[in-house]
Amino acid sequence: MQSDIKIRKHNIRYDTTRFSELDIYLFKEGTHSQLYKHLGSHLMSVDGINGVYFALWAPNAQGVSVVGDFNSYDIEAHKLKKRSDDSGIWEGFIEDIGEFESYKYYIFTQATNHNPYKADPYAFHTETPPNSASKVFSIDNFKWQDKKWMKNRAKKNSHKSPISIYEVHLGSWRRKVEQDNRYLSYEEAALELARYLKEMKFTHIELLPITEFPFDGSWGYQTSGYFAPTSRFGTPKDFMRFVEAMHKNGIGVILDWVPSHFVTDGHGLMNFDGTCLYEHKDPRLGYQPQWGSAVFNYERNEVRAFLISSAMMWFEMYHIDGIRVDAVASMLYLDYGREEEEWLPNEFGENKNLGAIKFLQQLNTTVYEFFDDIMMFAEESTNFPQVTGKVSNGGLGFGYKWNMGWMHDILKYMKFDPIHRQHHHHDLTFSFVYMYYENYVLPLSHDEVVHMKGSLINKMPGDNNQKFAHLRAMYSLMFAHPGKKLLFMGGEFAQFSEWNYKQSLDWHLLDYKDHKGVSNLIKELNLLYQNEPALHLFDCEKEGFEWIDENDNRANVISYIRKSKEKEDDIIVVCNFSDTLHCGYRLGLNESGNYKEIFNSQDEKFVGWNKKETKTVKTEKETTHGRDFTLKVDIPPLCVKYFKKERKC
Repeated sequence: MQSDIKIRKHNIRYDTTRFSELDIYLFKEGTHSQLYKHLGSHLMSVDGINGVYFALWAPNAQGVSVVGDFNSYDIEAHKLKKRSDDSGIWEGFIEDIGEFESYKYYIFTQATNHNPYKADPYAFHTETPPNSASKVFSIDNFKWQDKKWMKNRAKKNSHKSPISIYEVHLGSWRRKVEQDNRYLSYEEAALELARYLKEMKFTHIELLPITEFPFDGSWGYQTSGYFAPTSRFGTPKDFMRFVEAMHKNGIGVILDWVPSHFVTDGHGLMNFDGTCLYEHKDPRLGYQPQWGSAVFNYERNEVRAFLISSAMMWFEMYHIDGIRVDAVASMLYLDYGREEEEWLPNEFGENKNLGAIKFLQQLNTTVYEFFDDIMMFAEESTNFPQVTGKVSNGGLGFGYKWNMGWMHDILKYMKFDPIHRQHHHHDLTFSFVYMYYENYVLPLSHDEVVHMKGSLINKMPGDNNQKFAHLRAMYSLMFAHPGKKLLFMGGEFAQFSEWNYKQSLDWHLLDYKDHKGVSNLIKELNLLYQNEPALHLFDCEKEGFEWIDENDNRANVISYIRKSKEKEDDIIVVCNFSDTLHCGYRLGLNESGNYKEIFNSQDEKFVGWNKKETKTVKTEKETTHGRDFTLKVDIPPLCVKYFKKERKC
């Protein structure tokens, strides 16, 4: 019996393009920063006929076809045409197909080790993994309703403003356990996260990579789609609504972004057109053995343009407020994660990756030129100079650098029993030596609560009560230390279990007083950080800090002043990391006055061991620490206190 199904023929035509001569010139030069408007798939109407324009960079291919359900994956049905210039771009317009159409490119080559079916490197949307086809989708014409945020975000993202970041893995922050443990959608997560972040007084959210990725267990750090938010949680416009919801609630959005390496899955960028197009051919340059991934060839102009266009798209089309560039150290050093015979020196015989340095400088110069109110963060774990220095002065041009040294030193110090800490006092104080070398973020990030490292609370010594006291003291030091703040989800209520990307956080712990106490502490610290200029105004400037005493290792105590423009706004910080009560502890000050305790990490409202002192403490005319006046205060064990001078009426 003859089938009643009619098969529509989709014609392909070659009389349209989205490229000007200038576009081609900039692409080949490596300075085109909006390639997402040209390459990839784009809904169009040509001579009144609707369809999709496709364009792909595959200079070494012998032919390129678009295949999908619409043509039964027939590799002969819709072949693209190579441009007559030397751009290496193939293009064509296929009639009568539309949005959500799934497709791949079939790359004709002579290569024997090549997977010819490739996802679109510039796709805006994809099938949900483990499926790997690209999808036609328009990210134009979204009616944004975040005008108020966008108008004022320069102030929100300023070095002089409080920036307290909540780091989130969207797939495990909260799941619908009663519904087969499913993820929250972008829209569900927006509703719940916005409410929670406002309650906890965080200023920004940072998302572990949501650029499309094949394997859940990579947490997004093995990227396959640099222009597509993962379809696990919804469509690209659903993610736009997520960002919009954050902005409406006064919360900035930062994305983790991974230009350092990419997946080796067959449908991805590796060996794309039968040659090493995006990666170096020599594995000593093009393969990262530590992660089993491919490394971008930053020397190739078109690759730099690809990556910079990705960053630019997230800022322009999704209104994000910042990008945190992952694994910068692996980009800067040719020998990173490699044995002696596994890497090649540069032309000067050194281990610096000159192409990566050029790329990072170009990246930061470009995005800040277009968007001067955004933030660029570097996760850089070495002492590479001028990460946040100006490109014009030889720096990399980032706005902020994660202070990995502080994170490792403070966690190392906190693991010691108090009786031994006097011998490791330098771990507590060393970060203050270099705190203004760069513009720093103090991270307590996901890196420290996975891979059998344990949760933050379980890194603390002692019994249960002591663990919570240690953790509260560490957080209180963090918020009084110069630098912006970042805390990975679960840390704000002292989750005991190590983070597991397959399941929700242990929200039931908030029913227990100790955990609720830590949650209340973080909320109050966030409020103080925002409301007290001394705690944020000079996070990145030397004027914001003065030691009182950094050398009292026998008592396990440090004390200092966080400064503001007005002396009356200065805050005295004293940290007791011993398990001993220090009565009448002497703090040398330059001025007389009455001081009020404004914060106590051992306050009973945090389930601590004592009440916050409500009476003021008056200075005495005695010399201490080389200063004319002395403030005598009582400091409970494992306690951080903040004091502020009372204003005269």
